[in-house]
Amino acid sequence: MSFTGDLEHLPIVDIIQLLHSTRKTGTLCLTSTKGESQLVFDDGYIVSANHVNNSVRIGQILITMNAINRQILEQALSQQENAGNNRKPLIATLIESGQLSKEDAYTGLETLIEMSIVEVLTWTKGTFSLDVHSTVVSDEYRYFPETLKQEIFLNTQSILMDALRIYDEKMRDGTLDGGAFSSSDVPLETHAALAPTAPQSNNLVTVEDLGLSDLDALEKKIPDVFGGLKDYDIAEIHRQKIREAAGNISPLEHEQLFNFLMEWSGTAPCRDTGMEPSTLAVIIFSQDNFVKHCLTTVCKYEGIFAFTTDESENLDLIIEQSLSKGLVPLMVMDAPQAYSSFSADKLISLLQLKLDRFPQLVVLQLISPYDHEYPLKALQAGARSVLARAASQENSSSFTSDTITFLSSFREYIKKSVHTAGNHVLRQFKDCIFELGTLKEVPEVAFIPLKFASTMFERCITFVIGTNEIIAERSIGIKAEKSAGASSPLLFKISLSEPSIFQNIVQSGGMFYGLSSDTVLKNRLFEEIGVPLQSKILLLPIKNFGRVIAVLYADFGSKTSSPVQIDLLDIIARHAGLVLDNNLFRKRFEKAA
Repeated sequence: MSFTGDLEHLPIVDIIQLLHSTRKTGTLCLTSTKGESQLVFDDGYIVSANHVNNSVRIGQILITMNAINRQILEQALSQQENAGNNRKPLIATLIESGQLSKEDAYTGLETLIEMSIVEVLTWTKGTFSLDVHSTVVSDEYRYFPETLKQEIFLNTQSILMDALRIYDEKMRDGTLDGGAFSSSDVPLETHAALAPTAPQSNNLVTVEDLGLSDLDALEKKIPDVFGGLKDYDIAEIHRQKIREAAGNISPLEHEQLFNFLMEWSGTAPCRDTGMEPSTLAVIIFSQDNFVKHCLTTVCKYEGIFAFTTDESENLDLIIEQSLSKGLVPLMVMDAPQAYSSFSADKLISLLQLKLDRFPQLVVLQLISPYDHEYPLKALQAGARSVLARAASQENSSSFTSDTITFLSSFREYIKKSVHTAGNHVLRQFKDCIFELGTLKEVPEVAFIPLKFASTMFERCITFVIGTNEIIAERSIGIKAEKSAGASSPLLFKISLSEPSIFQNIVQSGGMFYGLSSDTVLKNRLFEEIGVPLQSKILLLPIKNFGRVIAVLYADFGSKTSSPVQIDLLDIIARHAGLVLDNNLFRKRFEKAA
């Protein structure tokens, strides 16, 4: 699986929107205590759905739509039964017999997808995984492109909006507990006809009658999807992962490792259920399924958001999603020996590329206990820390004890990372507050908000208020890289004579942070400093006795947007204004004396 995570931390709606916006192709498998459900994507469009409940069939939906009646459905089912090896999907049988229009069939399939989404919207716990190597389309959905030469590309956003509307209606009416399809939707006899029961006589309808049994014969299949609801047995999952990774260890070692994982399969006893959620997102980049499973188990135990992927193409969207949620991304990169498609040099290049693109990213590099050269390269490339992982079972006689030590060390690392994720900004904030108390002159005081803003933004400018204009003074990240520090005054001017976001800030004295399509911003400011990658900006006024005397501008430059502590920026600006007020009072008293 190339993209996995936890439904508790990333809602299904966000997952579907993410796959649509990034135009992903593959099968999204959702698993919870309620069972499994799949949505198939092609270039971001939904092309098929396999519902969690085997009794939910397209025939039931068509009756609910009044597209067919029960008698027509029974005739079609009987026709399927008598067709033998020439049996066709139910949709095909109805269309070719003239009992169903293509338009109604298409709408029915669309509704099945909506109902599948409605069903899984109630899932708040469980896992999701996107398999980009599998696009299993059920028989009913394959009939349109293969026979009617009409592709099914359902607009994901529209389908999702309709599903949310139906979900809200069922929540309002109190009919959601029974599932997306209530028993009142169709007559009782129809439910009996559609239920996938084992054949006991020639009169009973089976899964084969519905034209769905061929899925089991597909080369790329989703195993055990149509076995009905099943338990999400974490104990069996642990045992299976151990068998796959270390099938040759002794039964005693197997139990030792299993018991260790089971101890960490709940919630850490030291964690208060009422405490604030973690600000950390762990992104595990590895091709080792056992490592991904174990690290995810530890993260869940500590209440930390975790993603796993084995494809570098997915890293940007996962990091961006984490940052959009206000989380600090911690990328765990597996040791070079764990990859079949990445050399040590290629991993170093990837590490540097991600750190350049996402300055907020923290990298924990896993290393082989026998590799003494790569750790230095990783640290020089920007990795925050390195951690020795267990060697493969074939190369180590102490696989079990090494794995337990590795996971215990990883747990301690992420626990400390949670507490320190925001410490850098807080330290800068504290230092700036203390420094403001030592300053007296306006340019010195106005520089402190600029410096503090640069800890969160890539480009910052202080504008001073002139006569019906603002004048660009010192800046960071405009003339040179942010690391070069503050530059000399820029001195270009922007008029306040016409309506603009700048005029509004100066007149109202309010702060602005968000997306802006302001014409003056685009035509005047960006002509001078260049257009940022994203249009999210900050405009923060600095006041003296209630009058705006300067405006701080900031954006993310060539980087993607990241979490910003707006409250701290506001406090810094207000404190700078108070310092200016006090200094002016002091000068007046000194002059009077």
